[in-house]
Amino acid sequence: MREGEPAPRSGRRRTGPHERRDPRWNAGRQAVEFGVEIGEYRGVVRVPRPTPERCVEAYYLERTRFERIAERKLRRRQLTKDENVEISGRDLR
Repeated sequence: MREGEPAPRSGRRRTGPHERRDPRWNAGRQAVEFGVEIGEYRGVVRVPRPTPERCVEAYYLERTRFERIAERKLRRRQLTKDENVEISGRDLR
């Protein structure tokens, strides 16, 4: 997978509600990205931050919160054009 591409989708199912992947910095989007699988959905969650270090740090400190926000946005079908989830500062308030 190249930087910035969505996580590959497959027909496989996991037993847990979330698939957890290590975060990765996407320099082009200035965001940390991590994979998520909730029900039938499988994609990428992006959280913009000003620097890679702060972004990855925020991911580890707020991982559960990010996953809850992503799940809520999925239920509401608030997806990006590439069918992934983007968490903004507004979502974090």
